[in-house]
Amino acid sequence: MAETQKPVILVAVDESEHSFHALKWALDHFFVSKETHKFKLIIVHAVGSPASYLGIAEVGSSEFVKALDSDLRKSAAITIQKAKDICSSKSVDDVSTEVIQGDPRNVLCEAIDKHHASILVMGSHGYGAVKRAVLGSVSDYCAHQGHCNVIIIKNPKLQH
Repeated sequence: MAETQKPVILVAVDESEHSFHALKWALDHFFVSKETHKFKLIIVHAVGSPASYLGIAEVGSSEFVKALDSDLRKSAAITIQKAKDICSSKSVDDVSTEVIQGDPRNVLCEAIDKHHASILVMGSHGYGAVKRAVLGSVSDYCAHQGHCNVIIIKNPKLQH
């Protein structure tokens, strides 16, 4: 008898606390108890290439590019480990992770299609209109271009 496929929830993480807050929200709402784990969880982390951080390909010495690439890999490993630790703290151990090089907008939309995701959960950095216009909004892009439901989690406002 074939096991039925669970619907996939993708959670986008980066180095920000916003993304980890979104991961915790997803775990609290979709993975309440082991008996109710009706979804497959995949955590996706998009990493820029060394060239994207330099602005123009082939700028800088090869040693510098290698060091930058090494730093990006170490940072990605730390980010993924933090996400796994959060999952473990919520008793969610059946989690897949992916670190993919590229623009987060494209990486996430491609991951949605690759995994036939039902839901993408991501944090909101809460940028204002000017910063969003300059930097672009990954969540806005994914909400419009992604082929699944997108849940954008905002950090709670601090009480004064």
